[in-house]
Amino acid sequence: MASRKAGTRSKAAATKQAQRGSSNVFSMFEQAQIQEFKEAFSCIDQNRDGIICKSDLRETYSQLGKVNVPEEELDAMLQEGKGPINFTVFLTLFGEKLNGTDPEEAILSAFRLFDPSGKGVVNKDEFKQLLLTQADKFSPAEVEQMFALTPMDLAGNIDYKSLCYIITHGDEKEE
Repeated sequence: MASRKAGTRSKAAATKQAQRGSSNVFSMFEQAQIQEFKEAFSCIDQNRDGIICKSDLRETYSQLGKVNVPEEELDAMLQEGKGPINFTVFLTLFGEKLNGTDPEEAILSAFRLFDPSGKGVVNKDEFKQLLLTQADKFSPAEVEQMFALTPMDLAGNIDYKSLCYIITHGDEKEE
């Protein structure tokens, strides 16, 4: 009986986690974007079974004029889904690609350039100035929006390790 309960609990936890993951991906996009992704998914899902498989990809490529797609390329595309590619997985894959987030270690390395003492923090005001004036400049509204989710200490220093986690894994408060 105890093992049955444990099994039920783990199934419920997995279901809850899957729901949380899928609800998160839907919140990444506006309704109009989701509709566009549904249309794209329908175009690729040639056999209309709700799952993108190798034959769906091959047929889609064929319709686009590319007939000799290597098996390895098709396999690599399918492996990105880490399982059957239904619409939620499809949306998640595009969300990851469109977000363009770098691996956590790459982001940490970039922040370390602004933290020569290695304390794990950068000054909010200095960082704000960089965001407003360098490379892909942020607007003042975008900076404030980012700072609303940014972990800071009382001195106005950004805990960039926590921020990197939020960037790459999402804000736990959102769930």
